[in-house]
Amino acid sequence: MKSPLLLCASLLLLLAGCQQADSTEAVATEEQTQTGTTTQDKEETAEEKKTIVFFGNSLTAGYGLEPSQAFPALIQERIDSLGLPYRVVNAGVSGETSAGGKGRIDWLLKQPVDVFVLELGANDGLRGIDPSETYQNLGTIIDKVREKNPDVEIVLAGMQMPPSMGQRFTTEFKEVYIRLAEEKDATLIPFLLAGVAGEKELNQGDGVHPTEEGQEILAKNVWEVLEPVISEEG
Repeated sequence: MKSPLLLCASLLLLLAGCQQADSTEAVATEEQTQTGTTTQDKEETAEEKKTIVFFGNSLTAGYGLEPSQAFPALIQERIDSLGLPYRVVNAGVSGETSAGGKGRIDWLLKQPVDVFVLELGANDGLRGIDPSETYQNLGTIIDKVREKNPDVEIVLAGMQMPPSMGQRFTTEFKEVYIRLAEEKDATLIPFLLAGVAGEKELNQGDGVHPTEEGQEILAKNVWEVLEPVISEEG
């Protein structure tokens, strides 16, 4: 049995909690009266927004940086500043290959997708995986997205390999994205890392992952292609 002192303390805490709840409720009611906005209104507004999914690797995830510094978050900022009805989902996973992406795409497609930005393949290239395999995997991902969301807009982020990988390999790898964009009716970002790749001051110590400034350039490269797509969609 609780002592009178503990019972008194418990009652005081309960009373304080009730008062806080009443106060919060009153504030919420006052805000609704002033703005005319209810929780239901906010939920309905959120439902009206279309979804842009960025499906990629560490470049999309923003490896070594805060999530807010990765280019998908910067794209969301631009969208919000223009009042466009879209929400961004960052589905980037560091180290992801095209095969890994093909394996997890079904799980991601449990939610509706209006615009799908596919940014995969860089890890394939750096590992020397046959470009034909990358081509097949990326093609399968696009097909699965379209099968589940027939009206989806596909944006493909092109990637290139450094000359050290050999001329034949780098040419075949680059053509993977050009071919897919044409065959799958996707909008192509010619080279996601344009203006960043090979620039020491725009990459982290590993020389591979963009700095915060580098991510800002990636966002610019993406936005130049994405803006016309979502403007037409919206």
